[in-house]
Amino acid sequence: MFYLTHPRHVARVLRQFDADTTRSPALDVSEDDKAYSVTVDMPGVAKEAVKVRVEGRRVHIETATAEAAAPTDGSRVLYRERRAASYARSFSLPIEIDQSQSQARFDNGVLTLSLVKRVAENGGELTVN
Repeated sequence: MFYLTHPRHVARVLRQFDADTTRSPALDVSEDDKAYSVTVDMPGVAKEAVKVRVEGRRVHIETATAEAAAPTDGSRVLYRERRAASYARSFSLPIEIDQSQSQARFDNGVLTLSLVKRVAENGGELTVN
């Protein structure tokens, strides 16, 4: 069993929560015949800060939270665990995405993407010459 008794061990564990570290948010992906549904947890993030980019089959999600402002009412911070954080996640899907018909919604720290699958032109058939 591993115990955090040495300061070096504690510092190493706490570094994973450092503001400079990019976190990889948890996500779920499901699909039906027409679209993929992606749900991503990003607590403490403002809707305006979320950026979603789709390039063919590849989806990129990025965002960052701001550092809490120093108190202006004369009080002082004694202890702080909440810090600025950045989230980034990229993944590929089996079929290309139609950006014009896809949608993104952000509610209560959860990003929900409805990514419509691109339909092959000509019904997927080739012309025989």
